[in-house]
Amino acid sequence: MAGDKKAQETAADNLGALLDAEDGAVVTLVAGRTRLVVHRAVLAARSPVFEAMFRHDTLEASSGVVSIADVEGAALRQLVAYMYTLRAPVVPGTAAHLLAAADKYGLLELKAHCERQLAAQLAVESAAATAVLAVSHCCPRLAEVAAAFVEANSQVLATQGWADAVRSHPKDVVEVSRLIAATSVRSSVPTTNRRRLDPGTQPNSDRSGTPATAALPATSRNTPPSNDTAISHMWSLSGEEKARRLKQAAKSGSVQELRALLSVGADVDAGDRYGWTALYCAALEGHVEAVRSLLEGGADVVARDKWQSTPLHCAACWGHATVVWLLLAASADPNVRDQWRQTPLHWAAMNGHAEAVAELLEAGADKAARDEEGNTPADLARLFDKQQVIEMLK
Repeated sequence: MAGDKKAQETAADNLGALLDAEDGAVVTLVAGRTRLVVHRAVLAARSPVFEAMFRHDTLEASSGVVSIADVEGAALRQLVAYMYTLRAPVVPGTAAHLLAAADKYGLLELKAHCERQLAAQLAVESAAATAVLAVSHCCPRLAEVAAAFVEANSQVLATQGWADAVRSHPKDVVEVSRLIAATSVRSSVPTTNRRRLDPGTQPNSDRSGTPATAALPATSRNTPPSNDTAISHMWSLSGEEKARRLKQAAKSGSVQELRALLSVGADVDAGDRYGWTALYCAALEGHVEAVRSLLEGGADVVARDKWQSTPLHCAACWGHATVVWLLLAASADPNVRDQWRQTPLHWAAMNGHAEAVAELLEAGADKAARDEEGNTPADLARLFDKQQVIEMLK
């Protein structure tokens, strides 16, 4: 395996060197003042759009010149570099332009990389533009993350970015507004009122019929932004009380309170008697912005509870696909095992959560993984008659 990886890296380096060499190059890409002389075969091999362009009798195929009016020069350079090396750039300032270009040319892995970058760098001034970009380029996970950010940060609606979005992309803003409203409604429904499997079959049960559900007091998720007096009071709280309130805020989705507690030093990875951290609580409830804020605050994505399950197990069990996506983007292991040797894919499959299953499979979850009783995720899907998931796991 190490030899194969080394060979791939060498091949990528060799292709990367071709980017600045014009020998044998037969295509010129033009974007404004940027002109890149590149190898037709590389473009065709990486992009289905370029492949179709060069295979048919098109002007670009015959002239050897491709004009790209809607891609900036810097983004074009990064796009081409990726096609030569398959190494995604880490350039936050151009992630939005690069995502649009990757979508246009069918580079799905690069597009996904850009989505993760944009989700990680959400800010009040840029959130509207990111949300509109996500909607217009069919990025449902990024769109939901951006909508959750806006829902938790109402000041976004007063920014110039929001005004520009309303003026330039009114239809997309309508969809963003719908997502914001849906986020608010979902967040107001407590998990304890949602239908779940019999406790005796729940992966996070103690398998004696007693659900392993931490009793955290409910608070309003619409906690207003903390003022200086409130934060000053938080500084005086004990470490244990800060941690308790942090888990409470994570469970209720009170993002402003959560951020305030993190700012005064609350232990982001403190666990309760079940071993549940704030991230686990937010993942359980599907609070997208709370999860994102905790990850941004350094939360341990691989923290385990007393049953050895992780926040990813929990999000998969409840079908919170966008939370699953965020956790995977933060390097959560899609094949991590709990004490019954079940993976997050087992949990998502037995509950019939097709979107969560899709995210896990995309991240490399093992369909053939077997739990301590020898069941694969497909076996559990069949056991609980989850037909859509059964088809996905064939």
